[in-house]
Formats: sequence, C-alpha cells, structure tokens
Amino acid sequence: MKIDFNKPFLTGKEAHYIYQAVYSGKISGNGKFTKLCQSFFEEKYFFKKTLLTSSCTDALEMAAILLDTKPGDEIIVPSYTFVSTANAFVLRGAQIVFADSSPQNPNIDVDKIEDLVTERTKAIVVVHYGGIAVNMDEILDIANRNNLFVVEDAAHSIDSLYKNKPLGGIGHLATFSFHETKNVISGEGGMLVVNDDRFVERSEIIWEKGTNRAAFQRGEVNKYGWIDIGSSFLPSEIVAAFLFAQLENLDIIQKKRIWIWNKYADGLKKLEDNGKVKLPYIPDFAAINGHLFYLICNSLEERNQLLDYLKKEGVTAVFHYLSLHKSPYYKDKVSNLNLPWSDYYQDRLIRLPLFWDLSEKEIDYIISKVCRFYS
Repeated sequence: MKIDFNKPFLTGKEAHYIYQAVYSGKISGNGKFTKLCQSFFEEKYFFKKTLLTSSCTDALEMAAILLDTKPGDEIIVPSYTFVSTANAFVLRGAQIVFADSSPQNPNIDVDKIEDLVTERTKAIVVVHYGGIAVNMDEILDIANRNNLFVVEDAAHSIDSLYKNKPLGGIGHLATFSFHETKNVISGEGGMLVVNDDRFVERSEIIWEKGTNRAAFQRGEVNKYGWIDIGSSFLPSEIVAAFLFAQLENLDIIQKKRIWIWNKYADGLKKLEDNGKVKLPYIPDFAAINGHLFYLICNSLEERNQLLDYLKKEGVTAVFHYLSLHKSPYYKDKVSNLNLPWSDYYQDRLIRLPLFWDLSEKEIDYIISKVCRFYS
C-alpha cells in the first residue's frame, strides 16, 4: 500500500466556477467570487472585514504594513512556525524576538511572553498550531497592559474555536492560508481578517496597491489614485472561484477531517498510555478542526527511524518546522538564545497523512504500522 502525505480534495464544482469566472469578463481580482468568499467568512464567523490574498504570506505582509512596522520595532513571534510569520515583519525592518513553545504543545508559551516585552515591542504574533488555540485571554491581557497589537497567524485554523469564539476573530488582525495542504484550498491563497475598526479602511487601500480603487468601484469617490503604500495582494477571480467551491462544502470537509483526526487519536492512545509517544494536547479552551495530526517521539534518532520505517512501508509521514532562531538567516542575529521546547518539537514531532480522501482502511494501516514499529 502507498499512502501520500497529502492529496488535494476537489468538490467537483471548482472547474465549473472557474469556467464562470473566465467567461464573466472579469478575471482579475475583486470580482464576484472574491466578494462571495469574503462574505462567507464575514457572515459565518462575524469577522469585521476580510480580504482575500494570493497567500497567507501576503496577508501577513499586509498585517505588518497596517501596524506601521518600522526599523527599531520589536515583534514577538514563536520560533516554532513557518518562516512567513517572521519574514513579513523582517521585511519592514523589525527586530524579531523569538519566543519558546509550551511544554504542553507546539504553541507559544504564554507564560514566557511578558519577560520578552520591552518599550520597543509593537506586537505579539501567535500561531494556533494545528488549529489548536493559544490561550487568547492571557495574550490579550498582556497586550492590553502593554499597549501592544495582537496578530493571529491562523493558517491552520479555519473553523476552529477558542471558548466558542472562531480563531481569527480575536486579535486585532489575523491571517489564513488556503494552500493545498490546508482544510479548504485554492492551490495558493490566503486571507487577511481585520477585527479593529482602525485598520478597516486602510487595509483595502494597501490591498489595492496603495490606491482607493475599491472605493471608486463602489462609487464612493469620483476618481482613484495613489494615496498610501501597498502592493498587488489580491488574487485573481480564478483562484477565488476555486476557493468558493471549497467553502460551499466546508461542513462536509470538516466532518471527515475531524473523523480522521479522532480515528488516529483513538488508535494510537495505547502507545501514549505506555509512554511510547505523546499525542496532541488539547486544552479545555480549545477545539480540534482536523487540520493535522502529529505524534511526538522520544528522541531525534527515534523520530528519524520511524520516518524511515513508515517510508519503507509505503506511508509518507513528515517532520515539521525547524526552529527559526537557529535558521541560517537568523542565527547570527541573536546570541545565546535557548528555546528548548521549540527545539524539542523540531526534533521529535511527526505529522501523519491527513486528507479528505484518506480511507478507513488506509488509516488503520498507518496506525498498525506505527504500533508495529513500537512493538
């Protein structure tokens, strides 16, 4: 049996909606399907303002611009994340202050954040790893007491909750990803969420290359021009059309992915009970959204041996992030930075295949092979 790590799910309507977009006469961004996608999120999750982007990376870069990030600013970012989380702010000249992960799960260690705050700190960026919420009440308390902004990197977190509040709707700004490995996809794609009134008007200007063209198209101004910095962050209607077909099927997608997640958790629980591996820790305030399933091995050597064994058995499992504070780009910019839990997850975490078309037989096969390795 051969099982890939990921296989993009198609609803069957993607090509139909792309056809509509192509023959509508409006193929560039901010057309019918862009508006349908943005309205979907604003109506379902009560986000104040949403803007589709070409990637989650673009959405993060928009967030950095909206916060007026400048050289000398400090941005607190977890080291255990994808490079885009930090890179967006580095591009604006900011100094990244890397935070460690929690001993419980790969999310940022909230208890350590306050010690990182200085008079130059501008924002805290949290990553809800695997769609599992960070303790946002504590994050907002730290931010409010220190007059900081909060950005949620919710790339993994569509349809996930913190105390029954949708992730992405809690911080001042938030970003989502629709990369082909995510729950709903558009190949490449992302979204900026604006939850603070102060950023609503400017976000649209930055999105439209620094112009007020969107306001002009709505008839709110009689001409448009260059009034701020910005870039071409919005995707084409073809991308938005693909995404809308996915969003129409969100509930179906989520039901299956959560079922797969629970099947893994149930099937591997004995290994955790016997101290062989650790499974995802879900705090009481968090929920699962079926984005990814991971297990944690007891050492780097064991992790690599398990990956090799699964590969020989036809199962493509992968490790995940490398600690950014040790990256070739950044390691010379910080000195004596010790983030042991970020390194712990870097060395020991394995992601198992999780995609909509994964069958019960395939899941059972993967579970059996992991269990056999530890037997």
